[in-house]
Amino acid sequence: MSNMNRSMEGHFQLKKHGYNVQSYGTGAQVRLPGPTQANANSYNFGTPYAHINNDLRTQAKGDANIHNHYSRLGLFAMIDRNMTVKTAPEKFQEEQISYDVIFTCEERVFELVCEELLNRAGVKSRPVHVINIEIEDSHKSSLKGGDTIVELARCIVASKDLERDMDGIIEDVQRRMTHRLLYTVAFY
Repeated sequence: MSNMNRSMEGHFQLKKHGYNVQSYGTGAQVRLPGPTQANANSYNFGTPYAHINNDLRTQAKGDANIHNHYSRLGLFAMIDRNMTVKTAPEKFQEEQISYDVIFTCEERVFELVCEELLNRAGVKSRPVHVINIEIEDSHKSSLKGGDTIVELARCIVASKDLERDMDGIIEDVQRRMTHRLLYTVAFY
């Protein structure tokens, strides 16, 4: 649920503040909790959020236990938010656009992004700043994590020389915010 929750909250907040932003997942599929722990919902990347929303609501229709379970987890609200941000989840490994900065919300994803960039072999010799904001996968933590992401973006955009300033930006935000940050420079 991490891309659907944490990074999409970051995307939502960055978009709300006027930043040009894209968001991606890194797994094999988009996974959400199912009616039971053994029955997770899995969707291919590119499956529209409207389809995912209809699927979850169909599962919950007429079954108060499933409806209450999904509501308690915040799935309906999360998918409703995601539908206002973009059409469908996308996979990072399939994207060929180069970015100046990449934010991740979990160390495992940070490592996957760095590995993918390393596998691309830096043929463009273009640097990309990869920053992980370690965010617990809950609605409340995602909101706070979104604030940290927005603060990082604000500081990055204000920089006149990002290559020189980035270490100081990371240290400053780390000191003021509650999330543990990881940072590296990779290359496209």
